[in-house]
Amino acid sequence: MTSSTPPDIDQARHELLRVFGHQKFRGLQEAVIEHTLQGAHSLVLMPTGMGKSVCFQIPALLLDGLTVVVSPLIALMKDQVDRLQSLGVDALFINSSLARAERENRYRRLREGRGRLLYVTPERFRKQEFLDALSSRKISMLAVDEAHCVSEWGHDFRPDYTRLGEIRALLGNPVTQALTATATQEVQQDIALQLGLAGEMRLFHGGVERPNLACSVDQVYDDKDKLEHILALLKKARGSSIVYFSLIRTLEHFSRMLSKAGVSHAMYHGKLEPKPRRRIQEEFMSGRQRVVLATNAFGLGIDKEDIGLIVHAELPGSLESYAQEIGRAGRDGKPARCELLYAQEDLLIQMDFTEWANPPVDYLQTITSLLHDHPAEANSGGEAFFAERLIWKGKRDPRLDTALSLLDRFGVTQGSLETHNLSVIGDLPDNLCDTELRAEKRQRDLIRLQQMVAYANSEECRRRVIHAYFGFLEKQNCGICDNCQLSEVPGY
Repeated sequence: MTSSTPPDIDQARHELLRVFGHQKFRGLQEAVIEHTLQGAHSLVLMPTGMGKSVCFQIPALLLDGLTVVVSPLIALMKDQVDRLQSLGVDALFINSSLARAERENRYRRLREGRGRLLYVTPERFRKQEFLDALSSRKISMLAVDEAHCVSEWGHDFRPDYTRLGEIRALLGNPVTQALTATATQEVQQDIALQLGLAGEMRLFHGGVERPNLACSVDQVYDDKDKLEHILALLKKARGSSIVYFSLIRTLEHFSRMLSKAGVSHAMYHGKLEPKPRRRIQEEFMSGRQRVVLATNAFGLGIDKEDIGLIVHAELPGSLESYAQEIGRAGRDGKPARCELLYAQEDLLIQMDFTEWANPPVDYLQTITSLLHDHPAEANSGGEAFFAERLIWKGKRDPRLDTALSLLDRFGVTQGSLETHNLSVIGDLPDNLCDTELRAEKRQRDLIRLQQMVAYANSEECRRRVIHAYFGFLEKQNCGICDNCQLSEVPGY
């Protein structure tokens, strides 16, 4: 849809009804969209499930040009594009999940002027063929989803996000939206700075947790106690449920116990091959499987509306991660329970994670050297090749997965051990080699963990504690968390 005059909010309301079938906008959506249509930049903090995507999808239908949506979540971008296409919107995505022939086909579509919305990962901007395909298009808007990934101060930093400032300039400095469900005040400032929009982005803050989520914490003392809590919660749960674990081996242990108890469920974690991972995701999304045990490595259930229960069977590493994960419950607006089972020993697991997540520089250099000097052996032997050479406290080194992920994220390697094509393509960057920066990051991770423990032990309203952490003042108690002394969730 094009016009000689800038589109206005009345046209936006018309598109909302025409395309999505909704009579009116929710929460902050209208204010954000009107701000965007006026050509102004915005930083949008909105709870998961409150419709952040509509904030950029509606302007994309009205502005004269292509809207580029940057997201790190490959599975989510496919889901959103499939839904938009089913509604008649000319949308497409380009990422590493596509075969080369299909990527080239989509590059051709871009060059031909097709597409109103284009979803890409930040890593795609490394590819010259992609930049060439994009060069002929007018970019009307840049939407940066999961914007907390821009900041090294955030809990899910991705190095390629830090290039988005220069990418914005390359795209012609289009009007920009940065959107996230979780960002502290420090991260908010860094997002604007990294995008080259310090002082130019208006903050739209809708809180980080929806009012229909009843959060509670239960102290547990051993696996038997934890299992009893999980079984009781699943028995009462409405709709679908996710039970989160930090460790795959713990997830598998509880899977065996739940199977003995007769509970049908699936497991979803980072060691799954792509085919069973897709099958489990599809079964969960369709409702054929109602209970999933998962690690937090993937965006499972992020677009599913009927999740009535989220259980954290082990302590998360930060309130950012916790807020992201509980945000997958109650997207349908109905009451949902979010239960954290807190055992003192789980704190030790997270402290180990902090060590594993911050491998020293010499360790990264050792892995890079091994891969550079013995590429064939490394790819044929996989993790066993490194395990033989990297022994940690007399056993397999748990830092290996994190180190390989860091090397990939920072563009030092490409490919993977799973596909037998992992190779070194660059040197360790300065921010990986700087020991002071590495020590500072480790300290930040430990502080986040301490704040998570403080939440678990708090006697204040859970929602107020979460909102205060993200710099959002909640004046009233929620009335439905355990500390507000309502043991039952209304309607649950």
